[in-house]
Amino acid sequence: MAAEAGSVWAIDIGNSSLKALYLSTERGVVEVMGFDKIRHGKILSGSDVTDAEREELIALTLRKFVNKYDLSLNEIAVSVPSQNSFARFVNLPPVEAKRIPEMVKFEAAQQIPFDINDIQWDWQQMTDDEAAEIKVGIFAIKNEVVDSALEHFNREDVQVSYVQMAPMALYNYLLHDRPDLVTSDTQATVILNVGAEITDLVVCTKSAVWQRCITIGGNAFTKAIADTFRLNFEKAEKLKRTAPVSKYARQIFQAMRPVFTDLASEVQRSLGFYSSSNPNTKIVRIVALGGGTRLRGLLKYLQQTLQLPVERPDSFKRVGMAPGVSPAKFHENVCDFGVVYGLALQGLGLARIESNLLPRNIARSMAWAGKGRYFITAACMLLAVSLLTLGRTGLDRMNHNKNSSVRLKTTRIIQKVEQANGKLEEVQLKGAQFDAAIEKEFERFKYREVVPLLYETILSNLPNKIHHPEQARLYDAFANRDVKGVMETPRNQRKQIFLTGMTAYFTYDLAAGQFGQADTWRKSRGMLGGEMEGMEDEYMYEMMMEEEYGMNMGEFGLPGAFGTQTAKEKESGFVVTLVCYSPYGNNVAELGPLIDPHGVEDQRDKWGFVTRLAHLDDYVEDGKSPFELYEKGVPEQFGLEIKKVVVEEEMPGGIGVQEVRYNTADGIPKPGDPGQWVTIDPLTKEVINEISVLDEKGKPAHYQGKEVKKVNDHWFVLNVKFIWRDAPKAPEPALGSPRGMPSPARRPPSSSSSGSSSRKTIPDMDM
Repeated sequence: MAAEAGSVWAIDIGNSSLKALYLSTERGVVEVMGFDKIRHGKILSGSDVTDAEREELIALTLRKFVNKYDLSLNEIAVSVPSQNSFARFVNLPPVEAKRIPEMVKFEAAQQIPFDINDIQWDWQQMTDDEAAEIKVGIFAIKNEVVDSALEHFNREDVQVSYVQMAPMALYNYLLHDRPDLVTSDTQATVILNVGAEITDLVVCTKSAVWQRCITIGGNAFTKAIADTFRLNFEKAEKLKRTAPVSKYARQIFQAMRPVFTDLASEVQRSLGFYSSSNPNTKIVRIVALGGGTRLRGLLKYLQQTLQLPVERPDSFKRVGMAPGVSPAKFHENVCDFGVVYGLALQGLGLARIESNLLPRNIARSMAWAGKGRYFITAACMLLAVSLLTLGRTGLDRMNHNKNSSVRLKTTRIIQKVEQANGKLEEVQLKGAQFDAAIEKEFERFKYREVVPLLYETILSNLPNKIHHPEQARLYDAFANRDVKGVMETPRNQRKQIFLTGMTAYFTYDLAAGQFGQADTWRKSRGMLGGEMEGMEDEYMYEMMMEEEYGMNMGEFGLPGAFGTQTAKEKESGFVVTLVCYSPYGNNVAELGPLIDPHGVEDQRDKWGFVTRLAHLDDYVEDGKSPFELYEKGVPEQFGLEIKKVVVEEEMPGGIGVQEVRYNTADGIPKPGDPGQWVTIDPLTKEVINEISVLDEKGKPAHYQGKEVKKVNDHWFVLNVKFIWRDAPKAPEPALGSPRGMPSPARRPPSSSSSGSSSRKTIPDMDM
């Protein structure tokens, strides 16, 4: 909704400063009428700043701003940080426009991970009503976050009109100011807003936006300097700002190098996840904003690491300067004004996303306040009518005695009113029936906790210090991100399994449920032979099992689970596909016992991951888990596929991080050296893919005409089914759901990261 006066103040309170931008369209074009950037007395996220001091610093900065400018005649738009917000885009089937709000409300209850009564939420339709699929954005934030943000403005008697998430404001800025970068849904531009404490990564297309908050910002570089040179935070910050002209510039940049690497790795991992989830969308450019981008060398490092063009705007393309505004000073700080620019555009009615997370009670109060003059006019009219009525009273008293017929009519009218009241009471008695109908509608949310419980059950049975106490130090070091502690254990001896992907769906007939495949796969880098090597790996594993245990892979499971399947009652439960990888062992034969060892039923300390899933009752206090592994010994109901990590082959997404390494001692490329793509451990940076064994001359070794390879990590896909012991009964065939119940013998489509409009009593899950 556009501002009534055609002008708006946008305010963004960050960890280091308050940024404000005053835009107006009163002269027919968007103009900057004013701007300001006021630094806090201290950086709010400093280690020596308490919560009370933080609130006081914000109050002092805001008071200084309010005393400097008159805000009473303008709309006010404020931002909330991304780490405290939720945004999700879902696709709805084509329906009548009047049904869209009802479907969005249902989707919001499914998608938002908080109680709907504890949040402020809004939505916006991103496509036309005639589109094949209606794309809708759902935005939410917890009440306490909004209340905390608005409390500072309430103390200064500043009335806020708009509350928007910072990533959505950045999206509005890009679509308005750089429409040439977002012309379709197949090419995406990334906004990287590097703040003091966090970095907002916003992937923008024509009709959708994807966001991620990276907890690395400018302060991380300051802390690295402080730790290296043993300085306090303020001195380290000053040293960081003067690093380019300092005689210790080399030592300073060397201290910040790990943070450069961590930030680039997090950005690369996020973009990799987005690309795997949206394979039809190509990322073409990065636009860098925020005060952190002033750090010398950062943008060049990101461009070299990510292999994408990175630009930092030095001006806004579609905004002019009003008389009296200094263009030079504004352009000097333009990279800090991306969020407030997007906020101001929303206040002027020029934004693509117009969702408003302002609490509804405040919005209603503002609406009533805007109608104040109408109430004053009505009150004056009421007073005039009252005076006329008072003058009439005397005349009515004189006519009272001769107006008995009027009183008789009045009595009859009262009787009719009493009859109407009686009918009203009858209608109100029917309220219990409506309450029962409402309660029935809410029964669909009865089982919303089941899928997270299944996920928790599977995770708790992965290798950890409870199941493998002999490696407790390894698990503690990994949990604390202690790289040195992790690497004390040789990689091929680490009993670890990393879960990178999980899909699950509910069915009333487990026997007929079909397994899917890993949803996201990493693309090959053009090398041949990867598929055949993976097939050979799987064949070798099956042959090893048959030779050692005398059975085929379909028989590799629990004792007593073999034999002819007899007809029995249908079981309800979940069909699950897990995608994992593990550093343990030098080959499939050594890795197998960590996953599913044979003949260890009575030796609990030797159980593997699958063995524990088959004995879930042994891991709950009452001895009765809500889930039970289904038909492990039947090949159609259980499957395990293991392959080695090979960088040239297709693999599921999330297995390590890919980067280019160079054959030099310091890792810096020499001219003409293209480097080599490798897959590394995100924490320890160890190479986890299959690598060539080098001879004494440093060249790939060969044996009997074949290149000798060293296998590192393996990845595997585990297809399992779980009986849900407390599952609801299957509906009668003749009484199908009005929305349509999927056939038990077919896997219904899994929900994607953008959501799905199809909903059942028991939801699907994609991790």
